[in-house]
Amino acid sequence: MKNYLDFEKEIKALEQEVDGLKSPFGSEGISEVDTDKIKNTQQEINQKLQEIYSNLNNWQRTQVARHEDRPKANFYIKKIFSQFTLLSGDRYFGDDKSVIAGFGLIGNKSVLIIGQEKGEDLNSRIERNFGMMRPEGYRKCIRLMKLADRFQIPVISFIDTPGAYPGIGAEHRGQASAIANSIECCMSLSVPNISIIIGEGGSGGAIALASSNKVIMLENSIYSVISPEGCASILWRDPSKSLQAAEAMKLTAKDLLKLKIIDEVIPEPLGGAHRDPESIAEDIKYSIIKNLKSFESFSKEEIYDHRKLKFLQIGRDQGFSKSSNLVDGSLSYKQRGIVKLKSHFHKNKYLYLGLGLVAIVGLITALF
Repeated sequence: MKNYLDFEKEIKALEQEVDGLKSPFGSEGISEVDTDKIKNTQQEINQKLQEIYSNLNNWQRTQVARHEDRPKANFYIKKIFSQFTLLSGDRYFGDDKSVIAGFGLIGNKSVLIIGQEKGEDLNSRIERNFGMMRPEGYRKCIRLMKLADRFQIPVISFIDTPGAYPGIGAEHRGQASAIANSIECCMSLSVPNISIIIGEGGSGGAIALASSNKVIMLENSIYSVISPEGCASILWRDPSKSLQAAEAMKLTAKDLLKLKIIDEVIPEPLGGAHRDPESIAEDIKYSIIKNLKSFESFSKEEIYDHRKLKFLQIGRDQGFSKSSNLVDGSLSYKQRGIVKLKSHFHKNKYLYLGLGLVAIVGLITALF
């Protein structure tokens, strides 16, 4: 049974009509299937999908990112990788079912695969804790990332979580330090790591595994420090203002690519990834292989520096760059000329204001 979002009501009615037309059993028994009407209705469905999905606002994209039928990490792992070997446990407390981790092959290349898994139905979602990882989940990932780093195996992460689990037990077991250690581990790897945000990329639960050389988003996925509902509750004490919050947060793939927080956007099939999972899996596979090839000529130090400079550049005009006259390879901040000029005037504004007043007084004196 298909699930539809609020803004897809017209599509739901049309698709139900198509299903009825495809059935050879009418009200008067067996009847002829009207193929022409089916074709025309399907074209109308495609046209409606095109109109709706080309004009989605940020809150609607958030709803698509959370769609019940949207392909999950487990689906992509099965479709993209071969000889996947599941590994479990953090060697401290237990195994976290909300994250799937293990080694597999893409092409003929060994990779470590980490996938945040929400689950497919109610029972599996409860078992997977709706994709919200506990400390043992992050510690499992850290253990396996260090193992991959030791054997020079790239790391591929599928991000899909509303955030890290905020329960008392998780806090007792060191949730905050587990997230921090996971970020540190991701940043310190000497092998390339690639993160694909396939649904929700929420808060520290996402960044703990998305501190990567390449951060890739599906077209209708989201990536933010907090959910729109949470943001609206904090700023306006009103969760109903989620649309206003979503627009202000710039959490969509298009916005984040423009801000250079992510590196690539993978277009989705018409109507979202859930309407053609096989196609989007192929596109993700192609993107992973392409990005892994781009790092083949990099040394360990270059891979590490690439990741470090990528994150230092976020929010900067030209970021930090290695200075050629620094032997120790330390980082220096490089500004554009116009930024330097603005900074100079701001620092010396009172001096220039005084000089301006003196010039005006001198001009008035000369005239009178």
